[in-house]
Amino acid sequence: MMPPRAPAALFLAAATCLWPAAPALAQVNDQPPNAKGQEPAFPGQTRAPEIGQQVPIVPSPLIRGLANPWGMALLPDGSLLITERAGKLRLYRDGQLSQPIAGLPQVDARGQGGLLDVAVAPDFRRTRQVWFSFSQPRGGGRNATAVATARLSADGLALEEMHVIFQQEPAWASTLHFGSRLVFDGQGQLFVTTGERSLPEPRQLAQDLTTHLGKVLRIDPETGGPAAGNPAMGGQARPEIWSWGHRNIQAAALDGQGRLWTVEHGPQGGDELNRPQAGRNYGWPVITYGQDYSGAPIGQGITKHEGMEQPVYYWDPVIAPSGMVFYDGAMFPELSGDALIGGLQAGALVRLQIQGDRVTGEQRLLQGIGRVRDIEIAPDGALLVLTDAGELIRLARG
Repeated sequence: MMPPRAPAALFLAAATCLWPAAPALAQVNDQPPNAKGQEPAFPGQTRAPEIGQQVPIVPSPLIRGLANPWGMALLPDGSLLITERAGKLRLYRDGQLSQPIAGLPQVDARGQGGLLDVAVAPDFRRTRQVWFSFSQPRGGGRNATAVATARLSADGLALEEMHVIFQQEPAWASTLHFGSRLVFDGQGQLFVTTGERSLPEPRQLAQDLTTHLGKVLRIDPETGGPAAGNPAMGGQARPEIWSWGHRNIQAAALDGQGRLWTVEHGPQGGDELNRPQAGRNYGWPVITYGQDYSGAPIGQGITKHEGMEQPVYYWDPVIAPSGMVFYDGAMFPELSGDALIGGLQAGALVRLQIQGDRVTGEQRLLQGIGRVRDIEIAPDGALLVLTDAGELIRLARG
């Protein structure tokens, strides 16, 4: 085991002094949207009122020096599994960070690819089973999102009986938009979010039900096949599909009612909060808020189309979402039931109050903390935040 590089108190002092300033929500909302002439479909769909309530949060960095961390999963004893995109999985326990855990497959870590999310079985104490998603090299420069499962050895140093259960089809020669979050649904089935690989040609396949690109999938976590109860869409539709028409979902979580919510990266403007429902089409790339990075419209530049769902909420300018929880801990009762979303571009935790499936308020917590990659809730209700800068930070009540 490797000890932390320095006492957490030193990290706290350094982080407090060195976090760069980031625009407050009020400043962001004073900026015009990137896409001109677009109007929300209903009141409150974007730029919700700013939550004025102050939440007393004290950050205490626990470790630093992680290399491109991407996902983490809390174990029953309070320790964490943490992924690094280059293909390393580490165990953080009792203030120490392990050497890379043995037994992972090869990953394609170019661009946005690599070892991505990690999830643990609801009965992990008994089975020690874990799942992880990664960009799988498929030959000829092609790759695709894949999901594997294994058992974590008793000493936490190796993955045993590792095997791949799901492979996205088709593979593509792209280093962009792999998704992918892993969320158990409460019935023992596994949601897997995917990206549409970004390039102009494969992005169209988000609307193609014969592919896994740009989809929310729901699979059997043991076999990787379609989960019982998935929507039947007929024809050659992939039976793993739960919903489609998504761009690049890197945030997903269940709310207190056990319902799935996702946040996907939009183009320049147009990040979306959705509550994906079985058999529904969420529009990309036919409809979207925002515009292409060149300033040109996406497709015909429309935001509404019959048979396609509107997002519950969208951001323009974007937050660049990654990681998400619905807060249910004891430490911050004022956050109870709120969605907390990692903001890469926002450089903050993005807090949303949601009532009746509509966003009623937004707040940026810890503005300037850096690019937030993933979020977990510790057993005592503290928040654990993973940043692109390679830090794991504990957020406790001040």
